Amino acid sequence: MPTTEANDRVQLVFSLFDANGNGVLEADDFDLMGKRVVAAVPEAGDGTQGRMLDAFRHYGETLVRELDANGDGQISPEEFTAIVLDPRRFDAAVDKFADALAAMGDPNRDGFVERPHFIALMLAIGFQRPNIDALFDAFEPVDGDRIPVRTWADGIRDYYHPEKAGIPGDHLTAGWKR
Repeated sequence: MPTTEANDRVQLVFSLFDANGNGVLEADDFDLMGKRVVAAVPEAGDGTQGRMLDAFRHYGETLVRELDANGDGQISPEEFTAIVLDPRRFDAAVDKFADALAAMGDPNRDGFVERPHFIALMLAIGFQRPNIDALFDAFEPVDGDRIPVRTWADGIRDYYHPEKAGIPGDHLTAGWKR
């Protein structure tokens, strides 16, 4: 059963992924969001940027295929909430997205995401700065104020699991108004 925290996480992510603000998710939203995220870390290599754009596109296509109940090519907020009810339908898309986003934060490929890259990427998605800092701190940064790429990727995966509560990703919903 989805936790209250999971429902809050999903509602927040819907509002952020609605990049053009028209109240539904559609292919243009994922293209726009992908371009914003790629622009946030220009020093990431072309291959990494391409993986990120592909992951956004794949995520959007998966949502339409799995959630578009009325076949209009758009995902309403009501259709989107199904992601918290059956995350197994989205594991592959979330895995691809998590790995690509975490890799964007590691442009020098040393296996770590430094705070400035993390902040730039999360701001590009639309999260609030105090929440971003709280999330980064919850990942327990190591010397040099950085976190392992795998830690962030796993944190993204946790964000989409309805049974989880008290996870680092819950910092992103603090103070968020529906």
